[in-house]
Amino acid sequence: MNKFINPEKELWSQLLERPVFKSTEIKPKVQAILDAVQNNGDKALKEFTEKFDGLKLDSVKVTDAEFNEALEIIDDDLKAAINVAAINIEHFHSVQLPKVVRTETTKGVTCWQKAVPIQRVGLYIPGGTAPLFSSVLMLAIPARIAQCPEVVLCTPADKTGKVNPAILFVAKLTGVQCVYKIGGAQAIGAMAFGTESIKKVDKIFGPGNQYVTTAKQMVASKGIAIDMPAGPSEVMVVVDENTPAAFAASDLLSQAEHGIDSQVILLAPNKEKMAEIEAETIKQLALLPRRDIAQKALENSRFIVFSNTNDAVTFMNMYAPEHLILALDNPEDWANQVKQAGSVFLGNYTPESAGDYASGTNHTLPTNGYANAYSGVNMDSFMKKITFQQITPQGLQNIGPAIEIMAKAERLDAHKNAVTLRLKSLE
Repeated sequence: MNKFINPEKELWSQLLERPVFKSTEIKPKVQAILDAVQNNGDKALKEFTEKFDGLKLDSVKVTDAEFNEALEIIDDDLKAAINVAAINIEHFHSVQLPKVVRTETTKGVTCWQKAVPIQRVGLYIPGGTAPLFSSVLMLAIPARIAQCPEVVLCTPADKTGKVNPAILFVAKLTGVQCVYKIGGAQAIGAMAFGTESIKKVDKIFGPGNQYVTTAKQMVASKGIAIDMPAGPSEVMVVVDENTPAAFAASDLLSQAEHGIDSQVILLAPNKEKMAEIEAETIKQLALLPRRDIAQKALENSRFIVFSNTNDAVTFMNMYAPEHLILALDNPEDWANQVKQAGSVFLGNYTPESAGDYASGTNHTLPTNGYANAYSGVNMDSFMKKITFQQITPQGLQNIGPAIEIMAKAERLDAHKNAVTLRLKSLE
């Protein structure tokens, strides 16, 4: 990890930088994959699966028999844990459902707004070294609450052609009927353009590696909606003198183990606390099965001392972290000053992993500084708002003259005439 003590503000721009991958090398490869899927459909999907995953598929769709087998394999304790998480996620997202907003803006002019579900939703779920069945909960549950009519899920299978049983269990639990054994950029292409087996969707959700992320961004430029711009995962942990070093170190490492391009940031009040947490981080790192991944992520990471609290708060908001942990005696004081973050965790007993799994909030969050303008996935992500208006003759007489004047000033005579004709009919 890289360490800094009260860095001058001239250096902050460098400290705010995220790990950068060479998109110039990746984009042509992803474009070739997307073009092949768009032109050749299922044939391209099978060819890429054999090329990248070493797996020859007869069919890309998970069968009922495979679903049933997964339900029998999965451990009962894991089923129970997933159900706990599902209940909390459902509860938190259900209370977000928007209500119809109706108002009379002027006598005789009624306007209202109604949220309707996105019709076809595609979910991408990584299935490699960390099969993220928790992401199925985070995406499929709000899709179900929103009553999206069609939900499809793409996830890579293992070398034997099996999808992780926990992913299939959660898919069944959350009502996802169509699961496909396709991963990588080719899965994004399939959902974006459609193939013989996979229907084109209206919006794509889900995390993924650099190829998946690049593919999502590229199909977004072609008019396919995506959940948000996203990159490698990240966390910022803010501590004070009383923060247990073991807690802070475990939070830093829980994010570092996601991937070698993840980034973790520690903000400490003094050198002594920073050194204490650094030592604990090294100690815990040695015990992790994914220590090689976490070690590489720590090379992208920064431990920073800010003796001045105002500077720490300013830097915190400028970084706009995906996950922000306020491991402090009085976290509410800092929470009130948070302007830019994906999700905030208050106090020493609120680890980031709670939000990843079972507290109820969504773990699909903006990274790479996008929290300065984007929200994490929520119920609005699965719905679109449509406005309605209805005007009585009296209402048109009330606002018609203003419309005529404004349309004339913009030299849009047809707009003016649409009102003028109606007003004359009322004389």
